[in-house]
Amino acid sequence: MKSVMSNKLVITLYVLPALILILLLIYIPIVLTGYYGLMDWNGIGDMKFIGLDNYIELVQDKLFWQSTWHSLLLGIFSTASLIGYLILSLILASKIKGANFLRKIYLIPMLLSSVAIGQLWAKIFDPTNGMINRLLTMLGVENPPLWLADADIVLFAIFIPIVWQYAGFYIIIFYAALKNVPEELIEAAKIDGATPIQIAYKIKVPLISDVIKVMVILAIVGSLKYFDLIFVLTGGGPNHASEVMASYMYSEAFSKYNFGYGSAIGFGLLVICLGMTWLIQKLLSSKEEVGN
Repeated sequence: MKSVMSNKLVITLYVLPALILILLLIYIPIVLTGYYGLMDWNGIGDMKFIGLDNYIELVQDKLFWQSTWHSLLLGIFSTASLIGYLILSLILASKIKGANFLRKIYLIPMLLSSVAIGQLWAKIFDPTNGMINRLLTMLGVENPPLWLADADIVLFAIFIPIVWQYAGFYIIIFYAALKNVPEELIEAAKIDGATPIQIAYKIKVPLISDVIKVMVILAIVGSLKYFDLIFVLTGGGPNHASEVMASYMYSEAFSKYNFGYGSAIGFGLLVICLGMTWLIQKLLSSKEEVGN
């Protein structure tokens, strides 16, 4: 068996199917996206090579940078929400009564599709019959906000269902990591007189720091390419006030049939996601070195 597994041909045959799938599903589409960005193409007819014109237009496109800023805001907000998810996970992992029931409740949004969640929150945000505005009216607010129609607040209104949608995912990951913290360390800290807050801050959180770093990367990169719920709720409106990079790419490629420019936006999105991932890893690794 050892001789078979040390055979390079056998190893190659084992790895080859996965490599082919990765090439077909990831790397070749990336190359094709960059290639289509060099074309003037409506997605159906003949392609016309225009060089870097789409990419030059992209760099000068104010709407693209506005959508990029919105995506970054979503990433910042999602990263900040990790603090709340972590606190909830610490509470659930501290053997409180009903922890199993609460975990199931937090997982409910993960069982729903983004379209269903979008329709649900569209009803909640409805300016006339929505639950939020009805509650505000009962509390004496005469002119409650037009949540999804007000350009000044629509982006922040959308953040609420996004945080709700992904709460279960992050909580269950943090909870699983916290349950792997050695119980002996916690008991020793209790004997030394440490409070629950000190145990959480000085023992549990440092021991799951690697998981937290991964969650930060997932939150930011996931926010940069976020699309579905925003598309269902507002379609990027009103007047592009909730436009993010992915919705702008969809609008250009599939609504305006400007497939070449849409591909350039998609390739730009990829570059920004890779750049942000590299930057986050550098920042987190540098903090770890300082801590050491």
